[in-house]
Amino acid sequence: MLPKLFSIGSFSLPTYGVLVALAFLAALWLVGRLAKREGLKRDTVINLGVYCALAGIVGAKVLMIALDPSYRAHPMEIFSLSTLQSAGIFYGGFIAALFMAYFYMRRMGLPVLRTADIFAPGVAAGHAIGRLGCFAAGCCWGRPTTLPWGVTFTSPDAQNVGVPLGIRLHPTQLYESLAEFLIAAILYRLAARAHKPGSVIGLYLVLYGLARLIVEFFRAHDESNPLGLSLSLEQWISVLLAMIGMYLVLGRRPVFA
Repeated sequence: MLPKLFSIGSFSLPTYGVLVALAFLAALWLVGRLAKREGLKRDTVINLGVYCALAGIVGAKVLMIALDPSYRAHPMEIFSLSTLQSAGIFYGGFIAALFMAYFYMRRMGLPVLRTADIFAPGVAAGHAIGRLGCFAAGCCWGRPTTLPWGVTFTSPDAQNVGVPLGIRLHPTQLYESLAEFLIAAILYRLAARAHKPGSVIGLYLVLYGLARLIVEFFRAHDESNPLGLSLSLEQWISVLLAMIGMYLVLGRRPVFA
């Protein structure tokens, strides 16, 4: 892990922040490229990406705070530096971004499913890079393992996110990153060809839903499972999104105009 790219005195540049910034730029580049191919207004689509990113940041932290019992025990931690630096829960950000995207597209007259299709590869690629940032910071860690590719975090800076040190863990961040890179490549090829509106975003929901469902079995922390069921909340959301994706891929008629 590499929590900091470099430090000069009291100033340090966090690796996570740099990779998240790169993820955002890479996602916007892909979206802009596909928007041009699709004949959509590039500037309007890029603005949509910025608004969705802002909504995603807020939504990810809101869901994290809502589900983590430590915040209920110590509510002032909401305003701490560790909360500010935390990535939050991806699905909270994803759902918030979906709501923002839908209302913005309706207001600006963008075709909902066609626009969602060109965003899907960018979201997958950006998320893949962002998970590398998680690995660098140590967050979203896995369960203990004896497998040869297990990773051991040793940097004291990792204690800021709570990852156990000196224990070999599943590199769940890398599992998810690899899955997302593969998904991004598949979606980009599909989006660049003629396709039914909604099929690209639908396939993203199916593939990522299945990938996240599997990766969650190797994740260590379970504070986001408030119902105490056999599957975590993220896994139930994964199943739901995969079902929605199947409907978009297989449905004969588009849901939106």
